[in-house]
Amino acid sequence: MRRQSPLTVGLIYMAIGVLFTVFAVQHVSQSGWGFFAYFLVLLATLDFGSGIRMLMLHFKIKSIQNKKK
Repeated sequence: MRRQSPLTVGLIYMAIGVLFTVFAVQHVSQSGWGFFAYFLVLLATLDFGSGIRMLMLHFKIKSIQNKKK
């Protein structure tokens, strides 16, 4: 099985973060701020954080590879 690049994983995490944000906004507009809305916001925050970390890792690996050349 092929290993995923940090860029791909980062973009997937960012997309999932956007999805959880959309679900949270829809839930808050229908039912107000409850436990489930806060939970969706927490999941979106974790996904955005992981996505940013993976994207930073990708660019750091690329810069190290470019310095070796």
